[in-house]
Amino acid sequence: MMPGMPAAPTRVAVQIQPQHAEYDDIRRLCATLEDIGVDVIFNWDHFFPLNGDPDGRHFECWSMLGAWAEATERVEIGALVTCSAYRNANLLADMARTVDHISARAGEGRLILGIGSGWFERDFDEYGYEFGTAGGRLDALEQDLAVIKDRWTRLNPPPTRHIPILIGGGGERKTLRIVAEHATIWHSFGNPTTIARKHEVLDEWCARVGRDPEAITRSAGVAPSPGRYAEQVASYSTNAQALYDVGTRLFTIGLSGERYGDLDKVRELVAWRDDVNR
Repeated sequence: MMPGMPAAPTRVAVQIQPQHAEYDDIRRLCATLEDIGVDVIFNWDHFFPLNGDPDGRHFECWSMLGAWAEATERVEIGALVTCSAYRNANLLADMARTVDHISARAGEGRLILGIGSGWFERDFDEYGYEFGTAGGRLDALEQDLAVIKDRWTRLNPPPTRHIPILIGGGGERKTLRIVAEHATIWHSFGNPTTIARKHEVLDEWCARVGRDPEAITRSAGVAPSPGRYAEQVASYSTNAQALYDVGTRLFTIGLSGERYGDLDKVRELVAWRDDVNR
């Protein structure tokens, strides 16, 4: 999807990292983010914190999404991303369908099924899942996606809409092929040069599998850990603009329990989005 081609409207997401916080703080943050005007609120699917105290406070993904479905009115919700290995694929399809219905307003649900193959070995080990290999986990993800889609056609009631599927990851030989075949949204991290390269590879996979590349919204994290990507800049809106120029249309900021009050960057990005969409 090259710059200049028609694309989806620009949107802003916030990933509430469910760590180092009380649930009351998370609930209040959801309400605040909806009032600020973000488009999507994500959590993540882990069992332990990914930074800070490794044994600090942490909450489970899908129980939280069910609560968010009731507590919010407008925003889309989902995991960035759920691990396909942690739940039977048929069960996960049913869970997603149920949260879709709980979240429905005016007859249409608001769930995005963000899904990936998993990578955090402690989650697997402590909860009794086989970690295996990265390639094996991706193969299992691909099989699970087919099961999930099939189960959605057989549930009563069915989902309220075609639930968007977000797939995270940037592997060019396997992950992006799976994205081309199954995803509504593709999410990755990287500087604009890296992201542009990945877009080209994804477009090539779309051509191979017969998929319109414009059917896949391109999503990226706006500001990963400081110094991780040398080309990224301090201003969230400037960095978002650079990613926008190479085809990104969904922009995500992460907030941990230690930084839930740091909302100026969210407001900055929402104001930038509104300017772009005028």
